[in-house]
This record gives sequence, C-alpha cells and structure tokens, in this order.
Amino acid sequence: MTTRTNRGRRGALWIRKAASVTGTVAVTFLGLLIVTFLIGRVVPVDPVLSVVGDRATQAQYDAAYRALGLDKPLVEQFWIWLLKVFQGDFGNSFLTTRPIAVDIARVFPATLELATVSIVIGTVIGIPMGVWAAVNQGRWIDHVVRVVGLIGYSAPVFWLGLMGLLLLYFKLDLVSGPGRVDITYEYDFTPKTGLFLIDTAMQGAWGAFGNVVSHIILPASLLGYLSLAYISRMTRSFMLNELSQEYITTARVKGVPEWRIIWVQAMRNAAVPLVTVIALSYANLLEGSVLTETVFAWPGLGLYLTNSLQNADMNAVLGGTLVIGAIFVGLNMVSDLLYTLLDARTRKR
Repeated sequence: MTTRTNRGRRGALWIRKAASVTGTVAVTFLGLLIVTFLIGRVVPVDPVLSVVGDRATQAQYDAAYRALGLDKPLVEQFWIWLLKVFQGDFGNSFLTTRPIAVDIARVFPATLELATVSIVIGTVIGIPMGVWAAVNQGRWIDHVVRVVGLIGYSAPVFWLGLMGLLLLYFKLDLVSGPGRVDITYEYDFTPKTGLFLIDTAMQGAWGAFGNVVSHIILPASLLGYLSLAYISRMTRSFMLNELSQEYITTARVKGVPEWRIIWVQAMRNAAVPLVTVIALSYANLLEGSVLTETVFAWPGLGLYLTNSLQNADMNAVLGGTLVIGAIFVGLNMVSDLLYTLLDARTRKR
C-alpha cells in the first residue's frame, strides 16, 4: 500500500512538473511571437516596397498594402499572422520567391550538422579540461585552462575564422576552403537528410565524405573552441564545488581511489547542472553561428538570415528568428526535464 502511495505521489509530482514546464514554455513562446511580430512592424523597412519596388505607382502601392493586410488594425494583423505561423506558414521570401518554411527546411540541416559537430568537440575536450583545472587548482594546468578559456571568450569569432582560413587553408593547405563540399564531389552522393556527413557515409561515397570532413573541420573546431571555453569554465566551477563537499573527504578517508572519487562520485553530481550548460551551449551554436557561416560561406540558417537582412527580406528574417527562438525554448525545456530526471533532490520536492 505504501509503495502504491509513493508511486502515486511521484506520478503527481511529475505531472505537476510537466504542467509547470509546459505552461512556462507556452508563455515564453507567446512572448517570442509577440516580440517577433512587433519587430517586423517597427523596423525601418517598408514591406510593400520590397514587393512592388520603388518605381511602382501609388495605386499599385495601395493595392499591395491592402493585399498584405497592413490596412487592418494591429491586433487583427497579429491574429492573422499567428494563425499562419501555427500552420507553418511564414509567408514567401521576397529574395527567393519560395515559401520561407521551404527555405528554412533546406538550409537548416547545414546549421544543425555544423552545430552538432561543434558541440561534440566542445564537450569532449571542454569537460576533461575543466576537471583537470579543478583537480589542479592554482597549478599551471589550471592557469593554462583558464587562459585558453579567456581567449575563447575574448577573440572575435570572425577574426578567428579569417585567421584560420588564411593559415590552414591558404598558407598550409591543410583543410578545404569555404562551403560544405567541393563541386567535383557534389554529384557523388544524393543529399537525402541534408546532413552531408551522414548522407555520404550511408551511400559509401568515401571520397565525398573526406571532402565534407575537410570542409567542416575548421568552422566546427572554431565554434567548438568557443563552446569549449564556456563548458570548461563551468565544469571547473561545478567540480570545485563538489570536491569541497564532505562526502569527498569521507571517500578519501575510506581509501577510495582518487580517479573514482573524481570521475565517478564528484563528476556524477557535477553532471547534473552541466547538462543545462551543454544544452544552452548547443542552442547558442544553433542560433549564434551567423558570423561563422558568413565567413566560411556555410549555406546554413545564419548565412540565409544574413543575405535576407542585407536584401531587406524581413519575412525571411522574422521567420528564421522565430525558428531559432523556438529551438532555444525547446532546448531549455529539455534541459529542465533532464535536470529534474538526473537530480534526485528535485524529484523529492
């Protein structure tokens, strides 16, 4: 009977937690929609001129103005736009003339692939660096890790990208240049998923696979370095907090091997908040790689937004901004749920 009661309580706690997270996400997303809509209305770009051009007559201008629904009250405009957004309709791009949802579906896999490789690099290297820095607090290893992180925070990303291309591509010819794949390999495989690493590997196009790796390694390493700086610093902070706890002292008194104390006991507890750090770093890579994609001519969402902004294609800019915001909100929700799942203390509340 007691077991059933406990299970019922835990189930109720999970339901309340899920409801709370869902409510928070809904309110946040509504706020994102409102802000995005208002930005589209206050920017100094006339959407009518983007459609009809600056040589249109007044009659043509007025007809396009009414066709776009700009003659309606602002609240009604927002409601119409909201209904379209929930149907996946962000309007058409003035630049490509295609539906913006189609454009985003075409370019987003490139950003997803770049961000995923980058976060893997940043996590695999950044966590051990942070742990070593915490274990060797005040020693030379700690200082080196902190300096590496400081450079990652301070150096402009576009400058690092340009220097990387100048040295590794132009001077040493160790990596391929801008773009995702050389034109000589474009027809060696069929882009089914849009993730070239997976497409080339699944189809056995190993020559194209090597070329894709050669293209992605530099921008992914650059973005991975930026996330590494943040992940290593936060890992160091979490580990220092855990290593100062009484259970660590008790384990050492009992003669538990040092590697087990660090990598099993301390790291297990530090991993709980670290999940949130990694999730937010991944979200930042998905929405903050605009400069990197521009420098490397990477045909992803960042480059798409840059070209749209330069051509005053505000429909595309707002659609891309909304997608990025939704991704950020979604990853925040996932990190909150993972935090609850991993941390026994929050499950008991």
